[in-house]
Amino acid sequence: MTETTMPADDVSADTQGRSRQKGALLFLRDILVIFVVALLVSFLVKTFLVRSFYIPSASMEETLQVDDRILVNELVPDLVELERGDVIVFRDPGGWLPLSPEPDAPPLTVAADWVLSLVGLSASDSDDHLIKRLIGLPGDHVVCCNALGQMSVNDVPLAEPYVTLQPGTTDVSKDPFDVVVPENSLWVMGDNRYNSRDSRYNREQPGNGFVPVDNVVGRAFVISWPTVHWGWLENFPEVFAGVPDAEPVK
Repeated sequence: MTETTMPADDVSADTQGRSRQKGALLFLRDILVIFVVALLVSFLVKTFLVRSFYIPSASMEETLQVDDRILVNELVPDLVELERGDVIVFRDPGGWLPLSPEPDAPPLTVAADWVLSLVGLSASDSDDHLIKRLIGLPGDHVVCCNALGQMSVNDVPLAEPYVTLQPGTTDVSKDPFDVVVPENSLWVMGDNRYNSRDSRYNREQPGNGFVPVDNVVGRAFVISWPTVHWGWLENFPEVFAGVPDAEPVK
């Protein structure tokens, strides 16, 4: 019986073909591993460190504009303490936001938005959250307004450079108020004081206008989009520098 052998050139070509195929499969495997690892890292970052939100209203103008994108430090307040002046994102304590129907969207758009929100690149749940400036910590006595139109915290009047007022007025609030912040709660206000449904205007809601500390998602620290608005968000420590610590809440 005669044994048939392949020419050397054919053997070499066949070996090279298999090598190229194996290399392509290894390349695809590596790409898949990199994608999964990147997805996992992004998910962990979004869950525990940084999260993206967009601004749906004008209540924080001129500090933040409608449709601005912000990044939020989620280590606040669990690992980093809240401070007066922080711009914070929090879940609706109940009744602050009107009920709105879910908009219809193509399934592909919904799926893409879900994936992007999973890794923190989309802010699909921004409509369920609010963003305001933290004014009063637990135990703080917050009053408005004095003869100069200023608000005071623990009897110290504040000069607030971030506040947007209506022309012809110096009062930082259209309506007066005098509150003591309960334990584990916060008093928050929008920088656009004459166009913000904040703690002042939710006194009839659950919590009497105060925000539970547990509802805080984190502190906004940078405007990430659009690029023309890019910048760090300050908490203006000089404004609150002279405010003494509050008496323990009883």
